[in-house]
Amino acid sequence: MNSLFILLQAQPQQPQGSSASMWIMLLLIFVVMWLFMIRPQRKQQKELETFQNSLKKGDKVVIGNSGIFGEIAEVNDKTALVRVDGDTKLRVAKQVLVRDTTDLQQQ
Repeated sequence: MNSLFILLQAQPQQPQGSSASMWIMLLLIFVVMWLFMIRPQRKQQKELETFQNSLKKGDKVVIGNSGIFGEIAEVNDKTALVRVDGDTKLRVAKQVLVRDTTDLQQQ
């Protein structure tokens, strides 16, 4: 028991840094995360929301991650009627419409 106590006391003590420097580092990490992760994600979300609210008849869009291309036939407050082929139409929530493809399909 005595030798264990001596070994524990022989361990080099780690230098004690000031708590102010620790808080500064934590604050710096938070600021960097906000600049590179949170702020761009919020900007992208606002752009998507603006796109979804500005949909009108005739816009060509992609439905979510499914990759279904279509043309807006009708727009309501929360839904849109998308013509995908001929007379085939799908009623979808506006939140799943992710991209305007008007420029892509004209090429």
